[in-house]
Amino acid sequence: MLAYLNSLRFKMLASILFMIVPLVIVIIVNNIYSVKVVRNQVAQSNKNLLSLYMNEMDSNLNEVDKHLFDFTENDTDLIGFQFPREANEREYMLSKLRLFNTITADISVQRSMDLFFVYSITNGELIMTQQFGSSFEERDATKQEIMQMLQEDPEAFTGPDWRVWEGRNSYALLRLIRSGEVYVGAWVNSSKLMVPLNLIDLGESGAALLTTGDLKPMSQSDMIEREGIELASSLASDSDAYTITGRKNSYLMMDESSDKGDFKLVALVPDDAIQQQLPFLQRVSTLISAIAILFFILFVFFMRRVFMRPMKQLVVAMRKTRDGNWDTRLHQSHTSTEFEIVNETFNRMISEIRDLKINVYEEKLSHHKSELQLLQLQINPHFFLNSLNIIYNLATVKDYKLIQEMSKCLVVYFRYIFRTNRYVVPLKEELLHTANYLRIQELRFPDLLTCSIEMKDEVEGIEIPPLMIQTIVENTIKHAVDIDQQITIEVLASIQPFADGQRVVITISDSGAGFPEEVLKSLHADEEKINEEGEHVGIWNIKRRLRLLYQSNASIDFENKEKDGGALVTLTLPLPPALHS
Repeated sequence: MLAYLNSLRFKMLASILFMIVPLVIVIIVNNIYSVKVVRNQVAQSNKNLLSLYMNEMDSNLNEVDKHLFDFTENDTDLIGFQFPREANEREYMLSKLRLFNTITADISVQRSMDLFFVYSITNGELIMTQQFGSSFEERDATKQEIMQMLQEDPEAFTGPDWRVWEGRNSYALLRLIRSGEVYVGAWVNSSKLMVPLNLIDLGESGAALLTTGDLKPMSQSDMIEREGIELASSLASDSDAYTITGRKNSYLMMDESSDKGDFKLVALVPDDAIQQQLPFLQRVSTLISAIAILFFILFVFFMRRVFMRPMKQLVVAMRKTRDGNWDTRLHQSHTSTEFEIVNETFNRMISEIRDLKINVYEEKLSHHKSELQLLQLQINPHFFLNSLNIIYNLATVKDYKLIQEMSKCLVVYFRYIFRTNRYVVPLKEELLHTANYLRIQELRFPDLLTCSIEMKDEVEGIEIPPLMIQTIVENTIKHAVDIDQQITIEVLASIQPFADGQRVVITISDSGAGFPEEVLKSLHADEEKINEEGEHVGIWNIKRRLRLLYQSNASIDFENKEKDGGALVTLTLPLPPALHS
């Protein structure tokens, strides 16, 4: 991240952004503020209109309230209408007729209402005005709905306020007053209440509507559903003049509650109509913002094509080269003259460096091969002298049968030695060679040496450096065999798990006295301690060859066994890559 912040690409982009972003921010903030001011003005204007219409509506409803109360208190015909019809049918019919005439005259005065009605609880009979609706069927349907309400649950509509009544086909406002055994009521359809609101200019797609107290629309339900307007979630707080709602298009919503009932007036003004009222300069500033953003995008695209992309290709190629990928080349593409020169020079320079590294590597590899061959040849004369000494001793005692077996073992031994000019051999061959060597030593020290070699099946074909195990065994016999006690030498080869994967582990242990303390310290310190007679040259030889072949991926450890005594040498080698899986 720090490298990117210090890059030329970041600095150029940051400088351009430093010049353009403040200008764009100022213009955007100015636009947002202007839109907000216009919205507040439009919202406040429409809210004032809603308040005016609601006050007029509440005034009409309050006037009807007074009329209904005066009617229930002063009209004596209500008394005759609530008595049983059978008691005095003539008086009952006269009261009914006079009541009908009265409410018919009243409805012609209270034109804000659709109908007045009187219902006798005792007789279950309803009288109502007939001056509403466009057909007899409509009036009859309304009468049946009012009758059903009065017979089932009239108390739900009594009280001090007007109630919203949801009919089968429309909404209405209902006022119901009980006087003894008579209900007196007024009813007005919501569509009639909306007639004055239709005069408000709310734009082509705007609308004014009546809603219940919980903002359930009494009208314009199709428009509400089509535009995805959520009235309930858009209810503004008392301090807000408007809220914005709508899924398809944005609308400013203003609402005004009635003091005479649980219903509201709601106005929905399309936001795009408000945007059209913004001054010309605001539109110009918006255009400038758009041009500035477009200019920045085009500038970034231009810089990326002309400068950033060639620079990025060069940086990526240099990183790959730093990681050792010397086959990296820059493709010659149509770009600036300067970058063409840089790309050509880079490719030529990388080619020259690669050739130089190959030459140095081949020279170093040749040096390692020569050193390995010298190290392997260093082992051969060491045992050759010991072998001659063994044959000399056997000839002295004239044990010809033993000389024959010894000679055969020596032939096998030296055949392996002289053909082993490879850097690695199969582990099985190395262990067979070691077993042949141990047989030679058993013939040399009869009844003093017991040997055991064990090899797991999975390690037979694994290749290891030649003469390593035999050299360690030879060193063990040289320092552990004592003519006063029997010595046991055990060799075990297996694959064992480690933290970083599996490895080949070869252990060579004996039952002798173990390493002297000073020798053990010297071996742990990795000192090349070789005296004038050439002692310890075998151990140093093994360590040197391990470093040349495996670097730090192989190890040889020396220790004394705590329980049984004796020395333990552990040789750990990495598995070939094909066996890791």
